[in-house]
Amino acid sequence: MFYRYHPSPLGSLLVAGDEQGLRALYMDPHQQHAQTQWVPATLQLDEVCRQLDEYFARKREVFDLPLAPVGTPFQQNVWKTLLLIPYGRTWTYGEQARHLANPKAIRAVGTANGANPISIIIPCHRVVGSNGTLVGYGGGIENKLKLLELEGSWLI
Repeated sequence: MFYRYHPSPLGSLLVAGDEQGLRALYMDPHQQHAQTQWVPATLQLDEVCRQLDEYFARKREVFDLPLAPVGTPFQQNVWKTLLLIPYGRTWTYGEQARHLANPKAIRAVGTANGANPISIIIPCHRVVGSNGTLVGYGGGIENKLKLLELEGSWLI
């Protein structure tokens, strides 16, 4: 697995992937460290970083990258539904559960969103509480707010 740290308006991002695609994007490299068996990237993650820069510059709304997150089949399905949430929009956990045809799985959906290893690109920041409030985000509520403001879906 290749990795690199990439600067962003949210601070340093830890990006990691292999031949299959992007496997991880963590906002807080102090909480998630590169594994000892990982190899520093040379050119392998340039496209990921280029698209992230475009996103933060408001020049990209949809990422076009091979994604290869590791998770259970349920988590994989939950993460796929996150990719359906349009830029500049939010869903509630209940809406996401309904898209999975499992409307009672709200808590399980929230747990799977919390395990999303590819933040920003698999946009779990676009999921809000049932009353529209900002709840639960592994990258911190402040970063969730910044991402939603960047996308124009949250105004102070």
